[in-house]
Amino acid sequence: MTGSLFEASARRPLAEELRPQKLSDVVGQDHLLAPGAPLSRMVAGKQLSSFILWGPPGVGKTTIARLIAQEAGLEFVQLSAVLSGIADLRKAIESAKQLRASSARQTAVFVDELHRFNRTTQDALLPHVEDGTILLIGATTENPSFSIVAALLSRTKVYVLNRFDADSLEILLQRAESHTGRALPVVPDARHALIEMADGDGRYLLGLAEDLFGLEASEPLDVKELAQAVQKRAPIYDRAQEAHYNLLSCFHKALRGSDVDAALYWAARMMTAGEDAGVVFRRLACAASEDVGMADPNALVQVMAAWEAFERVGWPEGRLFMGQAIAFVATAPKSNAAYMAFGAALALAKQTGSLPPPKHILNAPTKLMDELGYHKGYEYDHDHPDAFSGQEFFPTPLSGPDRPNFYKPHERGFEREVVRRMDFWNRRRGPRTSKRD
Repeated sequence: MTGSLFEASARRPLAEELRPQKLSDVVGQDHLLAPGAPLSRMVAGKQLSSFILWGPPGVGKTTIARLIAQEAGLEFVQLSAVLSGIADLRKAIESAKQLRASSARQTAVFVDELHRFNRTTQDALLPHVEDGTILLIGATTENPSFSIVAALLSRTKVYVLNRFDADSLEILLQRAESHTGRALPVVPDARHALIEMADGDGRYLLGLAEDLFGLEASEPLDVKELAQAVQKRAPIYDRAQEAHYNLLSCFHKALRGSDVDAALYWAARMMTAGEDAGVVFRRLACAASEDVGMADPNALVQVMAAWEAFERVGWPEGRLFMGQAIAFVATAPKSNAAYMAFGAALALAKQTGSLPPPKHILNAPTKLMDELGYHKGYEYDHDHPDAFSGQEFFPTPLSGPDRPNFYKPHERGFEREVVRRMDFWNRRRGPRTSKRD
């Protein structure tokens, strides 16, 4: 009994058992490892330089690092930025120096989760990467542009690893079946569902397969039975990191592009990953003003009403209001004219500084101000036909026929009416050109 328990505890995980033994066995990363691809070319030509592998979990970053060091004949030292500190790094570098001095052999120092090292620790790598004492191979799930210090980033190349597609994950399942000598106890539809559950993570898929091999099932599991047998993890999504901003960007661009189905999908992705509904509504409000704007001024009203309703009712019924607001904004006519106009006005305001306003539109609450001409000549618009006087409101240097023309509405949605109104007012105001357009 004791022996069987010891054997069970000593058995390596299936993912470790199936770890590739040569680069040609690695699946899913042909863009880096196929003959003539960057990493294969680097190893074949013995022209090794420090690099960073950036990709989602479970796509082979550690395996690729180890195999490159193995096939290039380098000493391999593995560190985890989560578990290791500056002392461990110094120890690895000192060993690398000694090995280089005694045998001229270089050491590849692999740092998993490199982005977890603080700036000081990352800076400590710089001189040793630069003089070739070590070949640094970093692995990160975060965008190196944001998480790796610029000096270290400039001394390394960044290679992006793909999440495993369905074909690559199927290859891993076949290898698992070959290794165990057994077929997975699932029907074909459940096999497809299993691959979807993995969400591109090969290590996670092999963990699920290992659980299934351990079942004592008399018949292959269908999709429902599979869902009961294994737990589907939540999608990879860190609300404080790049995934958060990437999905928000996808959502906003789908709204702007009037693709209601894609907008609903990206919002659903965020919500099922546990995103705060307020984040989705804030982006909706921005899109309603920036991208719909005056083409349908009711878009912002709809979003704010839906947001308030959501906060009063909560999830899951609140999805009714969120879905309606998304559909309204995505399908509304689009115009960024007001957004662009205010941006141009802000730029001109910074450029022109403190130009004094025309006196006729200033109030004159004191006698002195009245004597100085404040309010003199002001025409009350409601005293004129159509409540329009046509008087000048810009500072004198910006007035006249060359006055700025920031807002240029489009012939879309409600702005068609705005164009008609502005044309009418401009005709009443008199001739003008647009040198500052």
